[in-house]
Amino acid sequence: MADPYRSREGLSTRPAAYSGSSDEVQLRIDPDFEDEVTGLRKQVRRLRDVAQEIETEAKFQNNFLNELQMTLIKAQAGVKNNMRRLNKSIIKEGSSHIMHVVLFALLLFFVVYLLSKFARR
Repeated sequence: MADPYRSREGLSTRPAAYSGSSDEVQLRIDPDFEDEVTGLRKQVRRLRDVAQEIETEAKFQNNFLNELQMTLIKAQAGVKNNMRRLNKSIIKEGSSHIMHVVLFALLLFFVVYLLSKFARR
C-alpha cells in the first residue's frame, strides 16, 4: 500500500500539518472532482429553488382551499336558513298552495272546454 489514507480515486487524506491532533484530516480534491462538486452544487441550488416554489404554491393552494371551505360553510348556512323559512311558511300557510294549483287547472280546463264548444258552432 503506497498511501494508507487513500479512500477513492481522486480523494486522498493526510494528517493536518499545523495541528498536533490526530483526529483532524485534510482532503485534497482532484480538479476533475472539483467540476463534479460544482455541478452538484448547482443541481442542489436548483432543487432548493424548486422546493421553495413548491412550498409557495402549496401555501397558496392551502389558503385557497381554506377560503373555499369558508365560502361553502356560508352557503350551507344560507341554504339551511332559507329551508327553515320555507318550512315555516308552508306550515303557516298550510297546503293552500296545492288547492290553488288544482283550482287553476280546473278553471283552465273549463275555459278550454267552453272555447271548444263555441268553436264548433
